Amino acid sequence: MTLEQQGDTRLVAHPLAQQALTELRDVETDPVAFRRALTRLGRVCGYALAAAYFETEPVEVETPLATTTGERLTGDVVFVGVLRAAVPFVEGLVDTVPHARQGVLSASRDEAAGMDENGRFPISVNYVNLPEIRSADTVVVADPMLATGSTIVAALGAVLDGATPARTVVLSAVSAPEGIGHVADRYPEVELVTVGIDDHLDENGYIVPGLGDAGDRAFGTAE
Repeated sequence: MTLEQQGDTRLVAHPLAQQALTELRDVETDPVAFRRALTRLGRVCGYALAAAYFETEPVEVETPLATTTGERLTGDVVFVGVLRAAVPFVEGLVDTVPHARQGVLSASRDEAAGMDENGRFPISVNYVNLPEIRSADTVVVADPMLATGSTIVAALGAVLDGATPARTVVLSAVSAPEGIGHVADRYPEVELVTVGIDDHLDENGYIVPGLGDAGDRAFGTAE
């Protein structure tokens, strides 16, 4: 399973990923089906990331007939979910790499303040709980929506504070060109992976066509 390079990001173009994204976009998808689709999407993305970024190591195994050498993923993988929308998304990732270490953080944008002249929102990072991030690690920061990029930039600031992993990947389900550009400018060393690159942001900073508020739709809190 390969990733397709598109400008500053890499696209998970697998048909199963695109099918899950289509279900997430559908306004008729209820919260239960939305969470399940987001988990399935995380699983497919996990397979794509494993092929592109995760290291393997040789391991000796005993078959019923002989001893042979196989491969297994190393333990140098960290998944960081941005609460709350990323919870089912990361659940799918962990299905593919059960030994990965996990962290979470809460980062929210100040909707009342609105976007500034640069198309950015003020962000509050209210909670951070991360494992030790080591120099050999591949760190995947997952958030279903990459809109203005303000939240992810704040999240990366928390994750990379004093840490220098081998590589850092931002994974989203849907991205806007504005957010991709913002993250690429602030963190050029970070790799961006997404399932869909949408058209633009509206005047409120929402992705169009997008899929709505992923957290509200996943947890049934939409008004």
